[in-house]
Amino acid sequence: MPTSRRTLTIAAITGVVVVVAVVAAVVLPRGQAPEPPGPGTKIVASELSKATDAATRAADGSPEQAAAEYLSEQPTAVWLTPEGDPVDVVGERIAGLAAQARDQSARIAVVVYGLPERDCGGESAGGLDGDAYVEWTQAIGDALREAADTAPIVILEPDSLALAPECGNVDERIAQLSAAVEAIAADSTWIYVDGGHSNWLAPAEMAALIEQLDHASRGEGGRGIRGFATNVSNFQKTDHEVAYAHDVAGRLDGLRAVIDTGRNGAGSNGEWCNPPGRLVGEAGGAIGDDVVDTNLWVKPPGESDGDCNGGPAAGRWFPDAAVELTRDVVAD
Repeated sequence: MPTSRRTLTIAAITGVVVVVAVVAAVVLPRGQAPEPPGPGTKIVASELSKATDAATRAADGSPEQAAAEYLSEQPTAVWLTPEGDPVDVVGERIAGLAAQARDQSARIAVVVYGLPERDCGGESAGGLDGDAYVEWTQAIGDALREAADTAPIVILEPDSLALAPECGNVDERIAQLSAAVEAIAADSTWIYVDGGHSNWLAPAEMAALIEQLDHASRGEGGRGIRGFATNVSNFQKTDHEVAYAHDVAGRLDGLRAVIDTGRNGAGSNGEWCNPPGRLVGEAGGAIGDDVVDTNLWVKPPGESDGDCNGGPAAGRWFPDAAVELTRDVVAD
């Protein structure tokens, strides 16, 4: 999983989020165009999550089991990686998610995370070579089009744009990501590209990168993107991210945002890799306005950021973190 870097404090804003308590069923009749994500959006809680597996392996009645059971029930995006979901498997994985989404009257939400030179050799290094990445993203797009009735949401390659200036590969990244958008795009699918977070790139720099990608992905009549995702795998407070999303979007032409609130309930302490003392944040679908479509849980709480602060390798289950993140919502 990605491990977005950098942290800051900015002035809070008020009056821009709409808190809702209604969760709407969104599975659509065949052929009906989906509504974009918004307040009340419910995404699938996968039956095959690492939290579900951890709950079955933890000691009965233990804090680790209680935390894992709670997290397994929360609607959370599913990460697709070539290591776990190779090209000959990923379509079946998406079909299974679609079946679960229909049973839950929910939408698919997936994170596509297999870009060449992923994470620039950081904690989540890996990814496919260029030709294999094109083939893999095409398989994802084909499967999502088969699941059109679940109005899929795609978070495309977290960290890829915000890291590109540091990695020195902006032009290459834009070309790779625009090809992935072309492979995945459909009338029924909402794509959000990397938008960093409120204490990473300045809004003008982040907006310029997103604008380059948006223009490249539209090309000769392409569908393009819905917008950008902020705070993925990070801990910035929601009001900071809403302010940041508004600043970035104000420099773009009609693009919208989603915000990852899976682990931002206590804000950030300045660390990005398994920081202690964090909490789960607002449930998905709790907010929305004329720029921020809504919030989602994108980085699954309880999965490690990397080999740091006592955690295992990136993406593996971290029981101690799961217990800490849920300490205010799981009874002793």
